[in-house]
Amino acid sequence: MTAAIIVAAGSSRRMGFDKLAVELVGVPVLARSIAAFEASASIDRIVVVTTPERFAWLDALKAAQGWTKLEAVVEGDAERHLSVCRGLDALPPDTRIAAVHDGARPLVSPRSIDACVAEAEKSGAASLAHPVADTLKRATQEGLVTESVSRECLWAMETPQAFDLGLLRRAYQAVLSSGELVTDEVSAVRAIGEPVQLVNSDRPNPKITYPSDIILAEAILSSAP
Repeated sequence: MTAAIIVAAGSSRRMGFDKLAVELVGVPVLARSIAAFEASASIDRIVVVTTPERFAWLDALKAAQGWTKLEAVVEGDAERHLSVCRGLDALPPDTRIAAVHDGARPLVSPRSIDACVAEAEKSGAASLAHPVADTLKRATQEGLVTESVSRECLWAMETPQAFDLGLLRRAYQAVLSSGELVTDEVSAVRAIGEPVQLVNSDRPNPKITYPSDIILAEAILSSAP
């Protein structure tokens, strides 16, 4: 069985309001993320890790949307990797593959989810990503450019990131033992020396972090066929 952990425990400090409840063309950000996994043929169960304040709201959304795969909603933690650990603890015992997704990436497609899971089933570890296209510069803390950075072989990480469950548990056990802070599952798995295969994202999949990201996401949705 393949399960998804949707991480939605952030405080939205940089946004100034609850970005997961913001509506994109009439649908809340978090609801769009959940709906993509509901529509994915490769996902059997969904666990959402979030704040207690969102529990009743998610229950109402589940009833209204008729979601059948959303199996559990659990309380998250102050740190992302600890929230993921709580999600891992809530997975059904027969889970083989776990796909971890940021709830603030509402434009992920079911096709991308399926491709990432398929690669994880084959290689054990996979992440949705896209090649870096921007010109990159390294600068001082004051913003003065010091040098150019080659973008050759550079990729920007996205989610979902999907893994053999035993591998992901082993990676997070190591992270917890070392006290290391990791910002995604690829970092945790690479920290124990295991390879991760990248899967090229087939459509824009931005993370909603700043108010301008809402404008971008709505523009993408409005222009989609």
